[in-house]
Amino acid sequence: MTVEVKKETLGFQTEVKHLLHLMIHSLYSNKEIFLRELISNGSDAVDKLRFEALSNDKLYDGDSDLKIRIAFDKDQRTITITDNGIGMTRAEVQEHIGTIAKSGTKQFFEALTGEQAKDSELIGQFGVGFYSAFIVADKVTLTTRKAGSDKSEGARWESAGEGDYTLETVEKAQRGTEIVLHLKEGEDEFLDSYRIRSVVRKFSDHIALPIVMDKEVMPSYEDDSEENADDTEKSDAKPVAQIEEETINSASALWTKARQDISEEDYASFYKHVSHDYQEPLTHVHSKVEGTNEYTLLLYVPTRAPFDMWDREAKHGVKLYIRKVFITDDAEQLMPRYLRFIKGIIDTNSLPLNVSREILQQSKQISNIKSGAVKKVLGMLESLAKNDPEKYATFWSQFGAVIKEGPIEDHSNKDRVSKLLRFASTHANTDKQEVALEDYVGRMKEGQEKIYYVTGETFSAAKNSPHLEIFRKKGIEVLLLSDRIDEWLVSHLDEFDGKHLESVAKGNLDLGSLADEEDQKNQEEVNKDFESVLKQIKDVLGDKVSEVKLSHRLTESPACLVADVYGMSLNMERIMKEAGQMMGGMGMGKKPIFEINPSHPLVARMKTEQDDSRFADLTHILFDQAILSEGGQLDDPAAFVHKLNGLLQGLLH
Repeated sequence: MTVEVKKETLGFQTEVKHLLHLMIHSLYSNKEIFLRELISNGSDAVDKLRFEALSNDKLYDGDSDLKIRIAFDKDQRTITITDNGIGMTRAEVQEHIGTIAKSGTKQFFEALTGEQAKDSELIGQFGVGFYSAFIVADKVTLTTRKAGSDKSEGARWESAGEGDYTLETVEKAQRGTEIVLHLKEGEDEFLDSYRIRSVVRKFSDHIALPIVMDKEVMPSYEDDSEENADDTEKSDAKPVAQIEEETINSASALWTKARQDISEEDYASFYKHVSHDYQEPLTHVHSKVEGTNEYTLLLYVPTRAPFDMWDREAKHGVKLYIRKVFITDDAEQLMPRYLRFIKGIIDTNSLPLNVSREILQQSKQISNIKSGAVKKVLGMLESLAKNDPEKYATFWSQFGAVIKEGPIEDHSNKDRVSKLLRFASTHANTDKQEVALEDYVGRMKEGQEKIYYVTGETFSAAKNSPHLEIFRKKGIEVLLLSDRIDEWLVSHLDEFDGKHLESVAKGNLDLGSLADEEDQKNQEEVNKDFESVLKQIKDVLGDKVSEVKLSHRLTESPACLVADVYGMSLNMERIMKEAGQMMGGMGMGKKPIFEINPSHPLVARMKTEQDDSRFADLTHILFDQAILSEGGQLDDPAAFVHKLNGLLQGLLH
């Protein structure tokens, strides 16, 4: 077949240019990771071939001896990494190497600081991958052919890591991918057999695939043999070195070893392989389950959240193996979404190798494995929270908002997940989410029967909510919830340890035995005194509110808005509107209750105000202030400013 040579020069995606510049200038102190990354990519390619070949063994094309080969040429100053895995088509090369097709790219570049040390960590979070080759190379040539395609359908990609790259169709006899690195000046340390072997053993020893290099073996002659004594031709001959292929890694799956035979360095190295992360993992769990449903799991918690954590299309980080053969990394069946940050592998002996993805989705065995894996992860997090609070605080700062999805998504583990939750509160008076529900219950006042909380768009909005005033006065702790997920969380987590969770901004405030009887009697008398004022305020506001009443919760602010006990909070309504949901007012169409503080001077002034126009202006000002204090937006800010200015001008006369 005639090869159609089609060569074109293409420009890198802007983000690739930026990343390449950072790779070259920020990771110079970690040069050797390029070999780890390229070997890891080759291993993934072989895993994919194994899986595809389960249903089509013709893909092996007579070559089922799967391996990764490393070679170097001192004269040409090149390193070559070759795999006989799945390979790529020309279109796939352009898609995967010419662009960064990874969600979170924008956030990644926004997070960059320009400081090499910090940016180095960020690059590690993002995943260095193929581009790490340019740390040591000033030109990279990649030649590849997809398994099952004709030898004329190979593709060659080449670039100096600057503004563009070339891509052409070439003939390639073997499937798989060959990457040739043309080393920069000063990188000759990697043109050494011992150096390459040491890097492979350091970073890639655990890969369950042979990594091979050529080794010279010198032949030996038996010079003391009588029959060879007169054989001058042989004795004068110079021995010629023989080349043998040597496997330079242990080539055994790490997770199959006993835990006592695996060092922490081994665990960390394997994590970096499966996650493509640059940093050490925060913690891990390694467990083997025996019985009718036999499987091994090795699961990790990263130190930092990935940039695509909030992308619902992103694949999960857990890979499924069956008897050490990779099956899929689209493993939503293995880990619920609220644990989507977990990385690692699950290897089972209980499923047939030719299982399809459709069967996986319906498999009771997979369901049982998922249930067991979730319990192991929750146990790992419980242990971390109990034995290393500092590490758990690091975990929560990165993944707390995701864990809060747990009580919503995983009803069977609701109680266990609830104990892992952390919140800010008026007790800590800081935006750090470090208060466990168990801590809160342990500090509850005598006679307190409920766990109180307030939600806000930001921590400051929640902390300064007027609804907290009576609670501060009485020294009652209130949880301050400002993550977006919190509104959904409290709608599903209605009680903990027998204590009902209650919003301080909904319904009639009931402090139970914590209420002051004398205050209640005084409030009843004040209610009668303000009946006409309440009616007049309701007439002014009309259908903006469902009711106007005196507040039992305000001690400093003049007014606040309160949602119906079964309604939607103002914060939740705002979130829904931002998501494109049209709301008919606070609380799913239910208008808010407007509460006023009779002890506040502005409210007291309204009682004696004779000018109806001034009364109306003051009413609207207090109402708009209540909206603003909840973090809401005014329908007519200009009108609010005009009325406020009119009130202030009146004070000047």
